[in-house]
Amino acid sequence: MIPAQPTSVSGPPTNISELIGRWQSIGAFAADVGCGYEAARQMRRCGRIAPHHWPHVVAASRRLGIAGVSYEWLAGHSASLGEAA
Repeated sequence: MIPAQPTSVSGPPTNISELIGRWQSIGAFAADVGCGYEAARQMRRCGRIAPHHWPHVVAASRRLGIAGVSYEWLAGHSASLGEAA
């Protein structure tokens, strides 16, 4: 498998969709975090990542040099959506 490369965007992402957009494709994100393509597509569409995926998202973000992605960042962006999502 060829490792995914993030896009050439600097600084931390401002939301979940932007975070996922840092990968070359949804498929590359899905492979890096260990979920299916459809699950990754729904994460981007809904702007939410289920907590059981957070360890993989944090690790993959670090591996790819995506700044600012931590458990706290993920929790804050999930909480900011409230019940409306």
